[in-house]
Amino acid sequence: MGSEQGMGWHWITNLAHYCELFVITEGEYRAQIEEWLSRAENEDLAKRLHFYWNPIGGDDQKRCERIRKICWNQGNWHFYIYYKKWQKSTADIAEKICSKHKIDILHQLNMIGFREPGYLWKVSQKTGIPFIWGPIDAKESFPMAYTEGSSFKVKFYFALKNAITKYQLRFGRRVHIAANQASFVIGASGNSVVSIKKYFNKEAPLINETGCQLKDTIEKRNQSKDTFDILWVGKTDFRKLLSLALTSFAKVKKDNLRLHIVGGGDLSPFKKMAIRLGIADKCKWHGIVSHSEVQDLMNCSDLLLFTSVAEGTPHVVMEAIGNALPVICFDTCGQADCVNEKVGIKIPLSNMKQSANDFSEAIEKLYNDPDLLSYYSNNCHERQVELSWDSKTKQMLNLYKRTLSLI
Repeated sequence: MGSEQGMGWHWITNLAHYCELFVITEGEYRAQIEEWLSRAENEDLAKRLHFYWNPIGGDDQKRCERIRKICWNQGNWHFYIYYKKWQKSTADIAEKICSKHKIDILHQLNMIGFREPGYLWKVSQKTGIPFIWGPIDAKESFPMAYTEGSSFKVKFYFALKNAITKYQLRFGRRVHIAANQASFVIGASGNSVVSIKKYFNKEAPLINETGCQLKDTIEKRNQSKDTFDILWVGKTDFRKLLSLALTSFAKVKKDNLRLHIVGGGDLSPFKKMAIRLGIADKCKWHGIVSHSEVQDLMNCSDLLLFTSVAEGTPHVVMEAIGNALPVICFDTCGQADCVNEKVGIKIPLSNMKQSANDFSEAIEKLYNDPDLLSYYSNNCHERQVELSWDSKTKQMLNLYKRTLSLI
């Protein structure tokens, strides 16, 4: 899985190769996890993972399901009310674990948002056990230039969110206590590293929160196909800027270009936009598809067009690199750390009009230069290794060792 679930799972299963982990988690995926543990090929690995379940609604299954729906609705502020309460009970469980087992490090791993640091820092204060926080996403603001042409409601929402974010970074009491207690606060992106230094006065190591799955072989693309296929993946959230992707695509006047759009949400306004731009016949709307179908689309596409301006580290960009698919994206957030000059093109933040020109020029450049496209694709394996879960795990282990050496 991608998103926070996949991130947390990959971290603990990779760290378990080197550490014994006592994992407190919510329990939505308890059945799947327990099935995996019972069937794990590596029994020693499974034995090093000890799970403690803390359902967000207690023993009331219906309440759990209702709260989980709220938590899945990103942007719903009610989420933080329940999440804060959950973190308090999680700290109580952690304290009991620490009283029964020799715990070397307390690690607040997931979720990556800085706004809710949990309470493991308080357990650290009580027990003297070192505390690590992160990777966390602590970007200072949403780039307001990209709200141009949107409704007053959208502009007000992001302006308000920016104000709240800066206030919480500067004055959030628990946020600062957690940061001060932490041996390390880990930045999930270059933007976050800058904010952590600015607001917490901490030199944050950069470890993107998600990694690449290594593939022994990568399916060869069909070089003789008649179309040049561009893939866009994401929800129709405003920050993903599907409208920018459509505008940029429309500027490239090539008959055999195709844009494949994958993701959920209300697609009707974007389909109307495609008609207005005269590209409806070049767009294929896949909607929500399975993970394996996304992999298949990556294997038959020529590049990934990623237009989001507000992310942690997008899992889809990691998957693109894992599938040797060159990437065009903004030079911001986690994608900026992952996409280097060997695997794709990064567009500077500016404004909607300039960015549409920049993205369209990048598309046209790769369309006209198959050798450059192949160069990017061939370099993806090297980058995949650098961004692999094993590489990330070793970075985290190094921080663990450094933390213990400070005691």
